[in-house]
Amino acid sequence: MKKGARWTVEKGLGDQEDLEFTEDYGVMESADPSVIGDYAIKRGLDQLGTLGSGNHFLELSRVETIFDEKIARRFGLFENQLIIFIHSGSRGLGYQICDDFLHEMVKHLLDLSFNLPDRQLACAPISSDIGKRYFAAMSCAANYAWTNRQILMTLAIRTIEEALHIGPKEHGFRLLYDVCHNIAKMESHTIKGKSRKVCVHRKGATRAFPAGHPDLPRAFKDTGQPVLIPGDMGTASYILVAQQGAIEETFGSTCHGAGRVLSRSQAIKRLNKQKILNFLSSQGISVRARGKKTLLEEAPDAYKDIDRVVTIVEKAGISSRVARLVPMGVIKG
Repeated sequence: MKKGARWTVEKGLGDQEDLEFTEDYGVMESADPSVIGDYAIKRGLDQLGTLGSGNHFLELSRVETIFDEKIARRFGLFENQLIIFIHSGSRGLGYQICDDFLHEMVKHLLDLSFNLPDRQLACAPISSDIGKRYFAAMSCAANYAWTNRQILMTLAIRTIEEALHIGPKEHGFRLLYDVCHNIAKMESHTIKGKSRKVCVHRKGATRAFPAGHPDLPRAFKDTGQPVLIPGDMGTASYILVAQQGAIEETFGSTCHGAGRVLSRSQAIKRLNKQKILNFLSSQGISVRARGKKTLLEEAPDAYKDIDRVVTIVEKAGISSRVARLVPMGVIKG
């Protein structure tokens, strides 16, 4: 919770080079484990290297189309390349941190000068005691998530090496980018012509800083950072590169996924498991699902059209397409 991805590298589950390709080099220095409850820590103790539930996944993808040859070369991408795409986070630790602080913040709702439509939106001023404690706890969860994804990546590569009897020289896997999602960050942005330090909360979004941004690592200074937008297990995912429009319009952010058109409960009621399996099979996609519920919740029909979403992102000048990936095999959490 303090060292983030650096801890993983120290344990031999990653390389020093990986930190260069991780947002914030894999650690938020604002983390303070002392503000976290015992139950949250207990939940996180045995979950490092695990996917989690819902739409968290580990996918083997194939680069189907390259849209920007120059940026693709800089990112090390080429047609028919095998990609390991991982979506996971801070697991039970982060969930419990959120739950614990929501309960505490709900008690202070009467102190706010505005009404909230839902108790789940309970909040507090970032400069208040509870606001500062939550930010420190959330930073711990972010560090845990970077650690978790680094371990998942290392284990996935080792699994492929064992299955195919090959080594690093044969497969050439390296980390493209590890980016946060569903997180708050303290950043400087221009508001009404003046630079201000603000708290940017990216819910359903990821950071998207364009070329030249001072907070980018050396590897992406002249290209802009990679932007990862996963689709569902039956369609496609995209790798994009951040553009200046993200700074001007969205506080340096791009969407984190296609977004749902059916809630999880609606998907369970309306969709048919066998039809989903037949469709995925016809696409040459192999899916391992622990149960019927997860398969229905994460079915392609439960999500928006990823191609349309990405087209809108590009036309808005927020991020531009670099590569389109199609799934070959998907493991849901």
